[in-house]
Amino acid sequence: MNGNTNDVIIETHDLKKHYKGSTIKALNGVSLKIHRGEVVVIVGPSGSGKSTFLRSLNLLEMPTSGSIVFNGVDITDKKVNINRHRQKMGMVFQHFNLFPHMTVLKNLTSAPMKLLKLSKAEAEERAMQLLARVGLADRADSYPSTLSGGQKQRIAIARALAMNPEVMLFDEPTSALDPEMVGEVLDLMKELAAEGMTMVVVTHEMGFAREVADRIVFMSDGVVGADATPDEFFNNTENPRLRQFLDKIL
Repeated sequence: MNGNTNDVIIETHDLKKHYKGSTIKALNGVSLKIHRGEVVVIVGPSGSGKSTFLRSLNLLEMPTSGSIVFNGVDITDKKVNINRHRQKMGMVFQHFNLFPHMTVLKNLTSAPMKLLKLSKAEAEERAMQLLARVGLADRADSYPSTLSGGQKQRIAIARALAMNPEVMLFDEPTSALDPEMVGEVLDLMKELAAEGMTMVVVTHEMGFAREVADRIVFMSDGVVGADATPDEFFNNTENPRLRQFLDKIL
């Protein structure tokens, strides 16, 4: 594991998210620690609470109860300035969420200029470094509509990195892509992991989980059913629900 056991960057305690007057329990008591420099991959069947959990980490979903401690601060506390903490968590969505009316360069510079108070020159210099990093420096003046899905997702990752985050959250980043574009996005994520970026990834890509994760968390019915190293996870014969899930997808 990359993470130092004492260096917990995110800790959730008994996190619950209930809908429709508690009839739907999307999260039903999730307690998890994520260490700095660690890659945690979250897997599970549809409707198991994976994306709800991930989106709760930066309060895109407001939990019904429980706590989320990020860098030592309980961000569910009403007095906390959540936007300040969100800046430290890069988020990459399934459907890219790029601004269609802005060029690629503008997509990467608008938030750093507004929120980090970078000058236009500083923001553009950083953006061009990141575009080079994701192999798309030649598309700086293009609009998102002219890019392939894989290119859009790499731009979305670069845009998240432009804010200099401490953690990157990925919500099924390859599930909307054509199969031949999945590899280019996963390769970029592997590079980030190798550089020590703290990452929480909801994905169906079991090869990525096996190769890159420090830990794999299996969620089912709004709770954590298993939390193990890839080796322990894929060879787990004790947990019937996990076994059933793995038999279906492997």
